[in-house]
Amino acid sequence: MRNQFDIIVVGGGIVGCSIAYHLSLSGEQSVCLLERHKLTSGTTWHAAGLVAQLRASTQLTRLARYSGELYEALQNSGESTGFRRTGALTLAKHAERRFELEKLAAMARRNGVDCAWLASEEITERWPHIAGDDLLGGVYLPADGQTNPVDTTLALARRAKAQGVELYEDTPVQHLLAHNGVIYGVATQTGEIHANQVVLCAGLWSRDLGAGAGANFPLYPAEHFYAVTEPLMIPGDQPILRVPDDGIYIKPDAGRLLIGCFESQAKPIAPAALGENFNFAELPFDLEHFSPYLQAALKRIPEATDIGIRTWFNGPESFTPDGRYLLGESPEVSGLYIAAGFNSIGIQSAGGVGRVMAQWMQNQHPPMDLWEVDVRRFMPLHNQDDFLRQRTAETLGRLYAMHWPFFQSTSARNQRLSPVHDELAGQGACFGELAGWERANWYATPGAKPTYQYSYGKQNWFENCRLEHQAVRTDVALFDQTSFAKYLVRGVDACRFLNHLSTADLDVAIGQVVYCQWLNANGGIEADVTITRLHEGIYWVVSAAASVTRDLHWMRRHQRGFRVQVDDISQRYAVFGIMGPNARTHLQRFTDTPLEDETFPFATSRQIVIAGVQVRAMRITYVGELGWEIYAPWEEAATVYRALSEPAIKHAGYHAMDSLRMEKAYRHWGHDITDEDSPLQAGLGFTINWDKSFIGKDALQAAKAQPLQKRLTLFQLADPDVLLTHDEPIWAEGEPQPVGHIRSSAYSYHLNCSLALGYVEHPMAARRQDLLAGSFSLEVGPRKIPALAHLRAVYDPQNLRIRG
Repeated sequence: MRNQFDIIVVGGGIVGCSIAYHLSLSGEQSVCLLERHKLTSGTTWHAAGLVAQLRASTQLTRLARYSGELYEALQNSGESTGFRRTGALTLAKHAERRFELEKLAAMARRNGVDCAWLASEEITERWPHIAGDDLLGGVYLPADGQTNPVDTTLALARRAKAQGVELYEDTPVQHLLAHNGVIYGVATQTGEIHANQVVLCAGLWSRDLGAGAGANFPLYPAEHFYAVTEPLMIPGDQPILRVPDDGIYIKPDAGRLLIGCFESQAKPIAPAALGENFNFAELPFDLEHFSPYLQAALKRIPEATDIGIRTWFNGPESFTPDGRYLLGESPEVSGLYIAAGFNSIGIQSAGGVGRVMAQWMQNQHPPMDLWEVDVRRFMPLHNQDDFLRQRTAETLGRLYAMHWPFFQSTSARNQRLSPVHDELAGQGACFGELAGWERANWYATPGAKPTYQYSYGKQNWFENCRLEHQAVRTDVALFDQTSFAKYLVRGVDACRFLNHLSTADLDVAIGQVVYCQWLNANGGIEADVTITRLHEGIYWVVSAAASVTRDLHWMRRHQRGFRVQVDDISQRYAVFGIMGPNARTHLQRFTDTPLEDETFPFATSRQIVIAGVQVRAMRITYVGELGWEIYAPWEEAATVYRALSEPAIKHAGYHAMDSLRMEKAYRHWGHDITDEDSPLQAGLGFTINWDKSFIGKDALQAAKAQPLQKRLTLFQLADPDVLLTHDEPIWAEGEPQPVGHIRSSAYSYHLNCSLALGYVEHPMAARRQDLLAGSFSLEVGPRKIPALAHLRAVYDPQNLRIRG
């Protein structure tokens, strides 16, 4: 074995072999794969082999669809993978599940996935062995399939080896080699192997390997159960069956049935309990735990009731805190990549993951918007053992549970609290979790319980939110915005550094607040920030709560050559938003600093004193009204809050903020704007200073010379009773295919209808008048609802109210 490669792949399961294969296709000539035992011996060998196309989002559906195409191509080229397109059927037992499945089906069709809704009678007529008395119907995907996990992995390995990849079994990686936050190889029993890049595909063992080098990879194993029946007499062309309301899946295979489950309360298992030599191994079977799901399966396939069970299986799978896998470069260790934590969907994901990871490692940038699976969405707090144990027990069951809008996890809560958390609870706050923060999403009325009652319709907080919205639009309200990400950038080169990152010019007057974006080399938006110049060489940067790890990684990645220091000060300051037409009157009660427009104009920041505490006040808004954000030192935040709360001010939560910002068409990073959307496409060209250099400027200049083919548009739904979430297809009259999909949505209490932001990807986007003249509808479940297109805010488009 050589001791020097460009890239080392650690782990010989299907994901590692797929990445190695795709690296070889892309021309990489110096790649090796190391497997501690034999290929597939970790968890791949016991996977059920389901290859579904339909995932919860557009991007993950694209990855899953490619996996099926890859496995089919391998099979058709002479490789023995066992891949067959058997079709799949996902059943609905109640109306909300039916709506959820029909909504997913609409998204899938937009992405080229063949699917159709079948009524319960059609299902039982085509597959009479399925009991359908309690069904409303189901989604049928004829191109879904199944594959043999071991054979498919070995086929990928053979193809990779034929292209020059070196594969070594029985070569365990003892630890990673890193220095000053940069990977340089791995240590094995036979010595060190050096490389510029290392990608961990070691499944549930990836977390410990990464930790040894200082990387945070939050994943944790849980037991996963299935049983295989003896042969029974049913036709051989049966689809894979999923009944998420019962937590079960059933795979016909060689005349038998494989029955698996995703139970509501799973059984996490400590990695240490598996031992160092857990290869081709099983865990003890818990029949009592599995029994309710077996009974549900037998009720669904009555012919299997009297058939014996040939195999009882229990094996570990790795899960992440949010049920989505981990991809990308470690923010802590440069050159170290992760592809693990697949939450029992590794087989159907591996093909697409292999392709995007190979591109990601080559270009050091993801080839598409992969934020929902990017490892940088997590923080060190998510990688604690207690947190992972508690959350994993819940996460596994969430895979088949209803995916309610605004759903909140119930486990491992209260990781990060505002200094006025208890006071907000006393006001009736119902908290939601984001990036570990407990945030007031809405406030219950006195005597009511602040808990969610989930549905796809107007949930129990809908009217509470209306009152909060109205207070902001007509009077004044207080928001706790403490979860904001906050950074202090200081040093001799602070201005030059931030100008290098930012679309806007940051060489501004002290106290000026600048709204801008940070772009990648392709012109995509990496961050959406406000930056305040505090002093000559000191800047205050505010970003989204969920972006802390990503933002810090981005700044540190580009910090070389600049004499600057970047500090995360997110938990040094609480933030209170005082927003509404009476915000000035309310705030002036507590400070001697004049707040009139002449002395404290919009987009400026000052230090003021409230209740004897020096705070920073920024006149800025995300709700479209006159307002200030008050940044109070953590230890004295409660004093400031109590002052601002008198006399009894209306409190407002994040659901109201979402409604308010949507009426102003304010963009939300991670939804409306991502790293594959440019400011030109997103209608944010006003933030760009073309007279200076910044990352991504060349790409924007090239794009500016061409007609836009994609434009962010605000849609106003005609039906006041229909609510939107995301990924609904956008249809234009006369077009045979959707012209885009919705990125985010909220209900407008000003217009009494749903609003949504989505990109129109069509030549009509080049001319504003052509787009505005178009006739549009949004596909919501089984219906297409007419929608009016806007390219300006539907509330105060001249921004008169903001400027007071």
